[in-house]
Amino acid sequence: MRVEQMLSEVDVNQVADSGVSEEREAMDAFSRAVVDAVERAGPAVVSVSVARPAPERFRRRGLDEFHGAGSGLIITPDGYVLTNSHVVSGSRRIEVRLQDGRTLEAQVVGDDPHSDLAVVRLLESGLPSAELGDSSRLRVGQLVVAIGNPLGFQATVTTGVVSALGRSLRAQSGRLIENIIQTDAALNPGNSGGPLVDFRGRVIGINTAVIMGSQGICFAIPANTAKWVTAQLIRDGRVRRAYLGISGQQVAVDRQLAVEYALTVPTAVRVVEVQPSTAAARAGLAPGDVLVRVGGAAIASPDDLQRALARHAIGDALMVDVLRGAERLTLLTQPTELPDEAA
Repeated sequence: MRVEQMLSEVDVNQVADSGVSEEREAMDAFSRAVVDAVERAGPAVVSVSVARPAPERFRRRGLDEFHGAGSGLIITPDGYVLTNSHVVSGSRRIEVRLQDGRTLEAQVVGDDPHSDLAVVRLLESGLPSAELGDSSRLRVGQLVVAIGNPLGFQATVTTGVVSALGRSLRAQSGRLIENIIQTDAALNPGNSGGPLVDFRGRVIGINTAVIMGSQGICFAIPANTAKWVTAQLIRDGRVRRAYLGISGQQVAVDRQLAVEYALTVPTAVRVVEVQPSTAAARAGLAPGDVLVRVGGAAIASPDDLQRALARHAIGDALMVDVLRGAERLTLLTQPTELPDEAA
């Protein structure tokens, strides 16, 4: 009986030891994954410091400039660095600090406030760089790592999960940034422009914002958007987007007209103003027209109109369906490039 009791105790201890061992092994695997991801992407993460001219009222008090900081990601060995537009916009001087401790001056190559992305250039070669991955393969719950320089602490790492996909975030320009990644990987001031990577070290997003006062609600611009924007910024110094030349507001569609024309959404966009000499003016759009479809997509709000234009090539024909009074019209437009000053 005593032998059986001893054997039973041994079995219990072995099970307990096994559980502890498995837990340690799991923790080690998690740690190794984080370490591997940071070792792959970390060398390409930089600190970005900027100086901006101070407003006149501060200059009268002897304060000539304001200073700010953020993060960035080297995306080519010859010195192209991706960061946020709000980090470098309006700067008179930009300095980038590398992981090896060197500080180099940088120049803005292109700035796109509509996506909150910008590219700056270092006059240096042979730099460690990271490649933008495929953000379309992300899944909710996937583990991610944020790398940056929050509050001035260089090369800080936080971990979390993808909390949601397909969010929309409004840039400082007023336009929507689509397909935003929501994560609970902690971000703080200074993290902006740094990478969000998966556990293989692939960059799947560029950290951009955190909702102040919230607990763990942070956002990143998807890598696929960043690739599209970055290519245009490096090539042209700007991003070209389609533009009709109207301003509008969301309105409810008359129920009788909605039934008569088989409209699938209860709201649309009423044209408030048509800019002269624009695609809308040339197509015959007029104030009071109600846009219900653009390019085959139902238009329920100004944001839907923006999305439809974002997918359309500049200069290509675009069909626009409007309600003018009780009549439904189809107009052929040819969108031009969005002017720099237009939202």
